[in-house]
Amino acid sequence: MNKENKAVLGITMGDPSGIGPEIIIKSFANENIAENNIVVIGDFGVMQAAFDLVKPSSFRLKRIEKIPVSEFCRDTLNILDLKLIKDSELQRGKVNAASGEAAFSALKTAIALANSKEISAIATAPLNKEAIHLAGHKYAGHTEILAELTGTKDYAMLLYDRKLSVIHVSTHVSLLEAVTGLRKEKIETVTLLADKAMKGLLRKPPRIAIAGLNPHAGEKGLFGDEEIREIIPAINKLKAKGLDVEGPVPPDTVFLQAVNGKYDVVVAMYHDQGHIPLKLLGFNTGVNLTLGLPFIRTSVDHGTAFEIAWQGNASEQSMMEAIKLAVKMSS
Repeated sequence: MNKENKAVLGITMGDPSGIGPEIIIKSFANENIAENNIVVIGDFGVMQAAFDLVKPSSFRLKRIEKIPVSEFCRDTLNILDLKLIKDSELQRGKVNAASGEAAFSALKTAIALANSKEISAIATAPLNKEAIHLAGHKYAGHTEILAELTGTKDYAMLLYDRKLSVIHVSTHVSLLEAVTGLRKEKIETVTLLADKAMKGLLRKPPRIAIAGLNPHAGEKGLFGDEEIREIIPAINKLKAKGLDVEGPVPPDTVFLQAVNGKYDVVVAMYHDQGHIPLKLLGFNTGVNLTLGLPFIRTSVDHGTAFEIAWQGNASEQSMMEAIKLAVKMSS
């Protein structure tokens, strides 16, 4: 496909106090990334400061105010300048409301551009939950903002890596709420989303493992009955629909089995059950996908890393993986 015919990928700047601007600049310095049609949605001044920090020699920045005037070539990175934050307001490496507002505004604009088909997909640099709360936006994170601003009811977080892929029945809720709120209908919905997404990525029906909630997957009710009441009925319905599912598989072995090739994706019951093994195996290579949206959204699988922000030491690997996956899914 010629560069002129490629889909346009919007990359949100993320929290400008964090590592987002730096890893975006470092990513575009890679020739395989630079061959794509990319627009960074954020603040030109911030991106110029990150450019001056990294000092790439292979491209320049171009300030734009509308997507159609973008210049797509390997030596130019387009920055949609929303004029979000003044240099005097930018507190590098610190949680603050101004940066939280900038990150939220960049994401909100990206969602509007994707909804209007001006961009084909979104890859997001990290934002900070405390910072967006300080700015007055009471969301648990990217996923919840994306769902609300697109009117999406059924959605889920998939962590994708070449070694292990995990989707979550619940994410940003307390562990108590994850347990008491577990319902067969949500397990079924999330698994169907995983099946559809993995079919697209693998080009074949995926083998899906559904993890248990309790130790030893409940041991037939000895260590809890959530498997009997909620998980097994959901599995039976999914099998009746033709999905290749197994479970409930004890959570202390299911991820090892997946890594060894038995399963293509694991349905985890709550946030940390899935995040811990994925981040152990693919902290710099994992990609976060939000399934169920009307457009493709990928993200890095790490946070704003304020402790190393604006020092030039942040790794761009996860950002590059997020960009490559968004491009693959858009083609």
